[in-house]
Amino acid sequence: MILFGNKMTGLVKASFLLSALVALLLTAGCDHAPEIVQISGSKFGTSYNITIVADQPAPADLAERIDAALDVVDLSMSTYKSESALSQFNRLPVGEEVGASQELWTVLQTSRQIWQKSAGAFDPSVGPLVDLWGFGPQMTNDQIPTDDEITQALVTTGYQHLILNPTNQSISKDLALRLDLSAVAKGYAVDQIAELLEMLALPDYLVEVGGEMRVSGLNPKGQPWRIAIETPDAMGRVDNIIALESAAVATSGDYRNYFEKDGERYSHSIDPRTGRPIKHRLASVTVVTDRCIDADAWATAFLVMGDEAALEIANQQSIAVYMLVKAEDEDQFTAVHSDAFKQYLTAAAADSEN
Repeated sequence: MILFGNKMTGLVKASFLLSALVALLLTAGCDHAPEIVQISGSKFGTSYNITIVADQPAPADLAERIDAALDVVDLSMSTYKSESALSQFNRLPVGEEVGASQELWTVLQTSRQIWQKSAGAFDPSVGPLVDLWGFGPQMTNDQIPTDDEITQALVTTGYQHLILNPTNQSISKDLALRLDLSAVAKGYAVDQIAELLEMLALPDYLVEVGGEMRVSGLNPKGQPWRIAIETPDAMGRVDNIIALESAAVATSGDYRNYFEKDGERYSHSIDPRTGRPIKHRLASVTVVTDRCIDADAWATAFLVMGDEAALEIANQQSIAVYMLVKAEDEDQFTAVHSDAFKQYLTAAAADSEN
């Protein structure tokens, strides 16, 4: 499995913050009621749920085809499976080259773009730092690393050490780099399923994998899909609802996976630029884009940055982001959003009036 389950990595998503409000009631008075197809299962150490509004019969083997598509992603990017393409690359000696599958190539290219645009806030090579702080697969009993240990771990990270050769679609490294694509692979998997459904002429759907999702068309009531943004607390209250017809949504949060030592709280979200857990008050980031792979990666990057830096970059690059920032009173949150997100708030307001 990809490292999405058990003890989460520093860049793994708090996907529990995002949920879909999907009403399975058909519009009254239709001459031909569409078929509502629901498919769910487990993959990557998490669950997936798919709702399809089909005007034509869905293929009898659709569930099997979806599962097979997810298996392709798992076999390409798993950090648990020794035979995965990613695991093979992580074992590759420095300077040696290996061919990359189309799936892995696409994710690595997208990751590079967002690594550059985020000035390093998103970096899939952060794994050694995540392990050092005890948020990886090995337990460290909440021990605080020394400055020297952090410095040594930083030396083994840096996405600039990954070499992508487009001539023969091969990859290599000039440092003993170890990549973990947990912060982006779920979003890519969502896109793969969405593309499969569109290829099968099933354009009305909601695809959700571990909380990251993509919607298209209309829901079973013939209306835009309604997505709830929850507050990042134990109560799971709905902070806002957005209405979407064609978009991908991902959320990163920072409150359930942490440890406390000597009265100080250490977040699971590690800033790859400093090697230390984030300390700002940004608690939840929701990103809306066309592709879920982009939303997934940007949600991680913005959470690492903090709300002020995230808002500046989001506005510069016209990215739709909605953030919940902790107030001095830990039970209260202030909502902040980019200019590009305003259209979704307007849509939600109009939808609630109908």
